[in-house]
Amino acid sequence: MSTPAGLVQAQAPAAQPPIVEIRQLWSAFRSGGVQTIIHQDLDLNIAQGELLSIVGGSGGGKTVLLRQILGLETPLRGSVTVLGRPAHALARPGSAGRVGMLFQHGALYSAFTVLENIAFPLRELRGLPADLVRDAVLVKMQMVGLEPQHANKMPADLSGGMIKRVALARALIMDPTLLLLDEPTAGLDPDRSDEFCKLLRSLHRELDLTVVMVTHDLDTIFETSTRIAVVAEKHVIVEGPPQQVLAFDHPFVREFFLGGRGNRAMELLRNPTHAV
Repeated sequence: MSTPAGLVQAQAPAAQPPIVEIRQLWSAFRSGGVQTIIHQDLDLNIAQGELLSIVGGSGGGKTVLLRQILGLETPLRGSVTVLGRPAHALARPGSAGRVGMLFQHGALYSAFTVLENIAFPLRELRGLPADLVRDAVLVKMQMVGLEPQHANKMPADLSGGMIKRVALARALIMDPTLLLLDEPTAGLDPDRSDEFCKLLRSLHRELDLTVVMVTHDLDTIFETSTRIAVVAEKHVIVEGPPQQVLAFDHPFVREFFLGGRGNRAMELLRNPTHAV
């Protein structure tokens, strides 16, 4: 059917490329001269704006996968593309700050104050005036629920929940497009864990972040995730929305999600109290 004169035919919007594209990934480590394969032919796409949780067994290479995305490790084979460029190119000029990382246990510098820890990426990469750096740090502190009076505290004086918030503020200081989290609620009591999940959902929504999180905590997974990727048998065996993953018939999925410790988390799916 022809288009009437003077009218422009509507075009379907082009699909956006994935923020992260992993193809045929092989990863390995050596110990005592023996090479152990961790990932084999692993494929995974991560779309813009989603909050993806990566789960798997101990030693299955979940954190290694984050380090591959961050460009800290080089694949044995295959490719990892982040924001349209090879992951290892993230260290090049013009790429700094596009990916933020919250390491397990926070990884704060013990000799630096809260302000100095958060400001570290800015001072290393931008050379901005000190007053502008301080203002940027205070904005990020407010964003993650830290008061200005905490700026001069040392990490040793902080609670576990505050350490996580400082580390999150540091991960956000460069206004990244992609945020990586390694076990962000590990070591937190249930109340602090719930507070962190609420904060993460809020930041994900308000900052339009793409978030990739490694966690074994079922409450965190079901309270935050828009999608789950399960790593087992050295590759992603299933990925999709939580209900789709739970329906996948595999021994690891049944043991991880449907065992006794999954009862409370499953109740969140049956009777959700929030919208992700």
